[in-house]
Amino acid sequence: MTGGAQIAEMARPRIEAMAEGLSTARWTLTEVAFWLVPVACFFLLSDYLVLGSQILITALFALSLDLVLGYAGVVSLGHAAFFGLGAYTAGLLGRHGWGEPLSGLLLAAAVAALAGWLTSFLVVRGRDLTRLMVTLGIGLLFFEAANKAAFVTGGVDGLSGVTMWKLFGVFRFDLGGKTAYAYSLVVLFVAFVFARRLVASPFGLSLRAVRENATRMPALGASVRSRLVIAYTIGAALAGIAGALLAQTTQFVGLDSLGFQRSAELVVMLVLGGAGRLYGAVIGTALFMIAQDWLSGLNPVYWQFWIGLLLVVIVLFARGGILGVADQAMAAWRRKAEP
Repeated sequence: MTGGAQIAEMARPRIEAMAEGLSTARWTLTEVAFWLVPVACFFLLSDYLVLGSQILITALFALSLDLVLGYAGVVSLGHAAFFGLGAYTAGLLGRHGWGEPLSGLLLAAAVAALAGWLTSFLVVRGRDLTRLMVTLGIGLLFFEAANKAAFVTGGVDGLSGVTMWKLFGVFRFDLGGKTAYAYSLVVLFVAFVFARRLVASPFGLSLRAVRENATRMPALGASVRSRLVIAYTIGAALAGIAGALLAQTTQFVGLDSLGFQRSAELVVMLVLGGAGRLYGAVIGTALFMIAQDWLSGLNPVYWQFWIGLLLVVIVLFARGGILGVADQAMAAWRRKAEP
């Protein structure tokens, strides 16, 4: 048996075990109940729809990073570059006379995907620390480029004058946030269904295998680099859609959409919820943003202390984030329930 065949045989049990853990095409009752919660919030929490739409948009952004970090294992601190590109694409369209929302989303996704594909060849070449620095550098480059091109982007003053048409020619983006919330929820759900099917596919399985042990994958006839490039490009496209949603629903694009803080907060959200789980991105985002809103209301100066404390507790005592704790609790309950 050749060395490559031996490596393939060594990797096969892990691959098969991972295949058993893939989600199926069937939706569980828990998942259905999960998605009914934001639908109920639309009717029950009408005073918080603006905050709710922000949470949904950021959850889509976190979902895009989860595909890159949680499944492909590519560490990134510059993911906001694609979010900002999508935001400026949709914002510039709306400012210069084209305010149709859905076509704006598609074009923003295409622009962000192109940028992701072009930069992916730099990102996937290195390892964790190299990727961290490269993605950080890419994010800073995009930020400074937008800052210097103030005649296009508005610079530090932001891009104003964005005018959006009615959604489907019927629903106006009102100040109460009803259209923005419903629109963001539908887009998030469609993107989530796509991501769910993607990670449950053979491609998604190969991404998990790359994350677990990239050196063994070539022995199985799988190209690690091409899979990472595809995952990074898809993640960039979804981030672009999230950025476009923000621009369309707020009708403004700030320079901070490309900022490092947005990328860093996104990683925190994934850690809180649980990376590599999809639902962890949504739960972590909701937890972070609700806590941020509540704590900043209590103390506008020192609210970050409590967010930091929560993050330290999660990292030290809740391996795998909120969903990791839930899995451990369910496993312990099942062990106790066994005769």
